[in-house]
Formats: sequence, structure tokens, C-alpha cells
Amino acid sequence: MGLIQSGFNCMGVAWATIPFQPPAASSIAEGIDKLYLFLTGITLFFTVLVFSIVFYFMVKYRRREEHERPAETRTYLALELTWTIVPSLICVVIFVWSASLYVQNSRPPAASMEMFVIGKQWMWHIQHPEGPREINALHVPVGVPVKLTMTSQDVIHDFYIPAFRVKKDALPGRYTSLWFQATQTGTFHFFCAQYCGTSHSEMIGWVYVMSPSDYAAWLAAGEKTDSMAQQGARLFDHLGCGSCHVAEGNGRGPSLAGVYGKPEKLQSGETRVVDEGLIRQAIMVPNSVQLPNYAPIMPTYQGQVNEEQVLQLVAYVKSLGSQERKNGK
Repeated sequence: MGLIQSGFNCMGVAWATIPFQPPAASSIAEGIDKLYLFLTGITLFFTVLVFSIVFYFMVKYRRREEHERPAETRTYLALELTWTIVPSLICVVIFVWSASLYVQNSRPPAASMEMFVIGKQWMWHIQHPEGPREINALHVPVGVPVKLTMTSQDVIHDFYIPAFRVKKDALPGRYTSLWFQATQTGTFHFFCAQYCGTSHSEMIGWVYVMSPSDYAAWLAAGEKTDSMAQQGARLFDHLGCGSCHVAEGNGRGPSLAGVYGKPEKLQSGETRVVDEGLIRQAIMVPNSVQLPNYAPIMPTYQGQVNEEQVLQLVAYVKSLGSQERKNGK
């Protein structure tokens, strides 16, 4: 008897250690899990209900004699309204709940720490705004919202952190973004969740969530490099962009000082907010974002700069305040 009890105890320990879901380690994870459990509960409830009724009717109303005929079917308005209104209300609840989570997870806080991610076969290249680069690793401080601006160098990839319940495609030729706020320190897996070729299964890495002091120490201990904005400034000079984009606004191109985040009216009449995507488009396909009062003379830099350099230029433009640097300062 003691041996049997011991066996049950061992089985209980084994079941207790089975991870039925990843840990909930971000600010949105708990809300996602609650919605998932609600959907699972609703599905199981109606599955059991429908099949129970089906089997009950199969037995109760089975044909008992060869010449038996069923009674005439009647319509019950109350029943019809019940199975129409109740599912409709459940759908409304699911829609409002999931939509609120979607909106919450699609708008990073204004004070988010921004990092840049480039997916390529078959690795993740991640760069911090301060300059450090990481391959298949991401160090972040706990309790701080982090925005990832992502693109792909080749095919479609997908950045997925199960413990944070966040997942977003990284697309070639455009920027996508996701954000998270880690709520506990530790090490968490991330994956490419979009099949991208032969070594897709090896395109994995780790998120290292650290205390703010440990993260600051990690940054300080790393290789001393210029920030992305500083690297972008050098590239801006190297490409001769400053000869047209003069700070005072009297050059052959518009001034870039303070333009990020503001609406800009294009020659086509369309008004667009100057964000990462529009800056990238202006660098790679300048004729598609022509401004009024400026001749379409800007050359394309497609093939001359890679995705990492484009992100550096974007970081530089974002760093420009109301006064653009003058004479290299």
C-alpha cells in the first residue's frame, strides 16, 4: 500500500511539473491568458451541451416501431430568441474584450525604450539605441516598456516571445513594431514563428530581463560604441545629405529638424505622419513621397545602404530637435 501511495505521489509531482503554458511575464500576459481561458471555457461548455442534447434526443426520440411517425414539429419563439440572443451577447463580450487587449498591445507608451530588430536567414540582429549589438539575444530592464521596431533583410520572419504573449511579423521593405513590459526578471525564449527556410527551427534566442541597475551595469560593461543616432549622423554626412537638408530650411530639400512625429502634406495632397516607415520610404523610394515646393531631385539609396544603416539614419532623424546640428556639432 505504501508503494502504491508513493507511486501516486510521484505521479502527482510529475503532473505538477508539466508546463501547460509559458510563464506570464509581461504586463499584458495575464489579460491574454484570461481571455484564452474564457474562450476555452465557452467552447467546452457549448460542446458538452450540444452533444449531450444530441445524444439525449437520439435516445428519447428514437423510432420504437417500424410504422411509428413523429409528431408534428412546432416552433417555439422563446427558444428561437434564446439561442439567438445568448450567442450574440457572448460574441459582443468576446469582441469588446479582445479589441481592448489589441488596442492596449498596439500602442506603446510614449516613454518606451526603443530597440531595433532585423530578421535575416537565420538569425536575429538586435541593436540598442545606445549602440550595443546583440545576435539572438535581447537584454532589457524589468518594469520598463520596450518598443521593438522590426524589419527583415530577406523573407518574412515573425518575432515571438511566448512568456510575454507578444508576436509580430518582421517584413522585408517595411517596419512593424511591438512592445512589451516585462514584469519579472529571468530568461525567456523567443522564436521565429513564420517558416522562413531550411534553418527556420534554429532561428531562436533569449530575452534576458534584468533589474534596472543590472541592465545599466550590462550596458556599461559592453563594448564602447557610438549610439545609433551618432552612427546615423556620420552616415548622413558621408552620403552628403546635409548639402540639401539644411537646418535653416533654405536648401534644395526640406529641413529635418523636429519633423519626426508631425503630419506632413505631400505633393499628392495626402497628409502623412512622419514616422519610421515614411523616413525609410523617403530614403529608398524618394519619388513616392514628394513634398510641395521641392523639386524631385533626391536620388534613391536602394542598394547603397543596408537595413542596419537605414535604421541608423532613422534614429538620427528622430534625434533631431528644434535645432539641427551645425558644423558637425
